[in-house]
Amino acid sequence: MNAVEIEAAISDLAQQPFDPGEFPYAFLEAFGNKATTLKRLRTGASKKSDCGGVLQTNNIHIEAHDQNDTERLKKLFEMHTKMVATESSVQTKKARN
Repeated sequence: MNAVEIEAAISDLAQQPFDPGEFPYAFLEAFGNKATTLKRLRTGASKKSDCGGVLQTNNIHIEAHDQNDTERLKKLFEMHTKMVATESSVQTKKARN
């Protein structure tokens, strides 16, 4: 995908109702990830996140939350104050080594 196509896909995504469970997959799809990749991530075959999100090895570690999920947001904020969540993830470190 080129930059114009990605921008159009992200703009379309921004117009959709926010679904925290679906957002990581829609985001990855907007960047041109294939249906088979998304299927593997959904089934857990390659979703190795230890933070509850979606880890696409060597690419992105993403987790989305509803703004009203205060307990989870507090926990994420605490993780962020120690270090960015993806940097502190054991699985992310393993994937980088």
